[in-house]
Parts: sequence; C-alpha cells; structure tokens
Amino acid sequence: MSTILITGASSGLGAEMARQFAALGYDLGLCARRTERLDELRTEILAEHPDRVVSVKQLDVTDDTAVFTVFDEFAAEFGTIDRVIVNAGLGKGAPLGTGKHAANRETAVVNFLAALAQTEAAMQIFRAQGRGHLVMISSISGLRGMPKTLTTYAATKAGVAALAEGLRAEAVPGVDVSVIYPGYIRSEMNDRIKHEPKFMVDTETGVRAMVAAIEKRHAKAYVPSWPWVPLGYALRVLPSRVVRKML
Repeated sequence: MSTILITGASSGLGAEMARQFAALGYDLGLCARRTERLDELRTEILAEHPDRVVSVKQLDVTDDTAVFTVFDEFAAEFGTIDRVIVNAGLGKGAPLGTGKHAANRETAVVNFLAALAQTEAAMQIFRAQGRGHLVMISSISGLRGMPKTLTTYAATKAGVAALAEGLRAEAVPGVDVSVIYPGYIRSEMNDRIKHEPKFMVDTETGVRAMVAAIEKRHAKAYVPSWPWVPLGYALRVLPSRVVRKML
C-alpha cells in the first residue's frame, strides 16, 4: 500500500485530491491549519473507503520547525512516505506600490518560503529511504509575469516551478519530481472573485486531471490539458498586451 502526504488538505484542491487518491487505494497523511475540517474529511473518506488509513495533523506551513516535525511524524507513523504533494497556498495580492505590502508578503511567505521548507522536509525523507515522488503545485499564472493583483502570486508560483526544475536537474536517485500547473479550477481560493475567468472548471473535474497527471509522474503538466496545453505555450511566447486580453 502506498502513502501520500498532502499539505493544505482541509479544503479546495487538497481536500479533493485526498478524496480521489483514497478512491485509488492510497493511504493518506493530511495536514492543514484547520484541524476540524481535516477531521471531517477523514470521517468522510473512511465512510467511503473503510480499508484506507487516513492520518491528520495540524500544520501551519509557515512554521519551519513544525513542517519538519510533522513530515517526520508521518514518515514514522506510516513507515514510508511514497509521495509528497506540496499544495498549501494562498491567493492574496494587490498591485505593487498600492500600500498592500502585507498581503503580498503573506502570499510570498506561504507560497514560496513555506514551499521551500516542505520541499526540504520531503527530500530529507526521500533521500533517507532512497525513493519518493515529490509533487509541486504551481499555477498557469506562474508561466510568466502577471499584472496587478496576480503579480506576487505568479512570481511565487514561478519560484515553486523553479525549485522542481532544479531538483530534476540534480536527478536524485530514486526520486521523481513533478510540477503541476493547474488552470482555472473552482476552489475556496477563487470563490470570492467578482468575474469568473474563462475556462473555469469545477473542482472535481479539475482535480481529476491533476490526479491523472500525478499518477503518470509527468515532469510537468498543464491541467486540464484542454485548453491549457495550447494556452500554456501561448502564455510563454505572446506579447503581454495579448496575454492580458486572453485571461
């Protein structure tokens, strides 16, 4: 039986990944700040899949010491961690220079510095056991610089992808590294937006595409593949004035 550790698992994409991976037969280590939601998710999964093992732990990913402690506790509890999904994230942001530095800084800390700590903790486990699959959740927004409220968020997601690329270049024996670039998938992070973006899909559909790509251990994947594979290429090469009209 394989085990998966998912951060930011109390809601949104993380919670739905937990449901879908449980249905595929995985045991789960789930962590997030909101333990009451984790407990509810654990109860839901076990009611549907009583033969699964689901362990939940409270974790604020901005607490570096807690990240290493919780990851090591999961590894000790399960005996091995086969896959770690660095998923915890934050979508706050404001145009730079508009007096909202605190919001941008919080997004930078959660999405990049905390992702770095999670990656360190995961790789320590994988190096010690000689195998593992590290999955970094980036974003289509991370493919290039984005304007206004997305500027900091996009920069952090580009940083996450660069961490994954660097590890792939290192080619740690026995360790696969994947970076997933979700397009517009309905979640708590975006449920307050005033104008729904083009190409938005529901959570279950979007996460199904994420899970399929993760299971194939793709080095990188734009999900759902339509329309984000062609749009992902376009985002990288088209002028900024064109990109603004696309998104």
